[in-house]
Amino acid sequence: MERKYQQLKVWQESMLLAEMVYKALLNLPASERFGLADQLRRASVSIPSNIAEGAGRGSDREFVRFLQIAKGSLQELETQLLLCARLKLLPSTTSLLDVTNRVFALLTAFINRLKQNL
Repeated sequence: MERKYQQLKVWQESMLLAEMVYKALLNLPASERFGLADQLRRASVSIPSNIAEGAGRGSDREFVRFLQIAKGSLQELETQLLLCARLKLLPSTTSLLDVTNRVFALLTAFINRLKQNL
């Protein structure tokens, strides 16, 4: 049974991002598989999870709050990906950062739209 939040483009894109992060982490050096990898996994999963939780809260005000939390997790993930790029820990972070930018734009637009209804 598909839930309403699963139809949201922002949720779909954030799920794609989390999936991409998990796959990219297979290329992470063994020395980083626990520290940075755990941080990247948690941040990436937090984004669609907070979108889903906010959708289930029943009010636009609560939904906006959870979307903002998702946006914070997205920026945390972006920072970690930028660190991976600087340290050359992953072969490429370009596609991950591209999807990060898409999710950021979708989240920002959705938050702004919901805030207009408050």
